[in-house]
Amino acid sequence: MGGKIARAVFLLGLLALVLGAAAAWWGYAKFMQPGPLRAETTVIIQRGSGFSGIADALARSGVISDPFIFRYGARLLGADKALRAGEYAFAAGASPREVVELMQSGRTVIRRLTIAEGLATAQILAQLQATEGLDGDAVDANQETPPFKEGALLPETYHFSYGDKRSGLLKRMAAAMSQELSALWSARANGLPFKTPQEAVILASIIEKETSRADERARIAGVFINRLNKGMRLQSDPTVVYGLTKGKAALGRPLSRADLKKPTPYNTYLIQGLPPSPICNPGKDSLAAALDPEKTEDLYFVADGSGGHVFARTLEEHGKNVARWRKHNKHMKQNAAQ
Repeated sequence: MGGKIARAVFLLGLLALVLGAAAAWWGYAKFMQPGPLRAETTVIIQRGSGFSGIADALARSGVISDPFIFRYGARLLGADKALRAGEYAFAAGASPREVVELMQSGRTVIRRLTIAEGLATAQILAQLQATEGLDGDAVDANQETPPFKEGALLPETYHFSYGDKRSGLLKRMAAAMSQELSALWSARANGLPFKTPQEAVILASIIEKETSRADERARIAGVFINRLNKGMRLQSDPTVVYGLTKGKAALGRPLSRADLKKPTPYNTYLIQGLPPSPICNPGKDSLAAALDPEKTEDLYFVADGSGGHVFARTLEEHGKNVARWRKHNKHMKQNAAQ
C-alpha cells in the first residue's frame, strides 16, 4: 500500500515537472514570437513606472499582447530591473524579447530642435519652453535676468531625448558657441579692429540681421570693418531696432526717421563704433565672416529689392543706389495697393 502511494506521488511530481517544463517552454516560445504591432509605434515610458507598470503600458499601446509573458521573459533574462524609461520606437512585429532588449539598451527616440540664426536670446528661451519632450524650465522663474546673455548661444540643430532638461540643452548651446568662437578667433584674419572675441560676436550679430544670403556675409563684414577702421559710424538699421525692442518682440513696422534719431546705446547712427552687446545670436557663417571678412573698398550697401544688396565705395554712388531702392519700393507699394 505504501509503495503504491509513493509511486503515485512520484508520478504526480513527474507530471507536474513535465507540465511545468511544457508551460515554461510555451511561455518562452511566446516570448520569442513576433508581437502584435503592424506598424512602428512610439511609446513613452515614464520614469517611476515600475516593472509591472512598464508591462501594462506596453500592453495598452499594443506593443505586447500579454503582460505576463513579457514579465516572465524579462525575469528569465535578468532584465526586470534593467529596463529604462524614455521614448522608444518599437518596430512592427517586435517580439517581447526584442522589446526587452531595446529597453535594456536605452536606445531612445532622438528628437531634433533647430534654433534659427539671428534669434534673440529671449526668443530662443521661448522656443525652448514651447518644445515638447523637454523637462523643466529653460530659466528659473525667480531669476531676474536670463543665465545667458545675448549672443552666447549658437544657432544649430540640437538632438535630445524625451525627458532631457531644458536647462541642460541651454548649456549645450552656450558650450557650442564658446567652442565655435574659440576656433574661429584662433584663425582670425590679421588687422581686425577687435580687442576681444566678444566684439567679433557683436559685429557677427549685426551681419546676421543685415542679410540672410550666404554669398553676402563676408562682403558686408568687409564694409563694416572698413567703416570701423575709418572711424565711421556703422549706421545699421537692425541695431536701431534692437535698441527699441531689446529683442523681446518684433518692431512690427518700418523704422521711421524719428527712430533713427532716438538715442539708445544701440543706435549706430548716433554712437561711434560697436554697440555694447550683440543684437542677436549669430550663426557660424556670420561669425566666420566677421573674423575673416572680404577685402573690399566698399563703405556702403543698400537693399536691391531682390533679397540682396548693392554695394558702393563712395557716398555719391551710394546715394544713387538708395534712390533706385526708394523708387523700387514705391513701385512695389503702388502695385500692392492696386
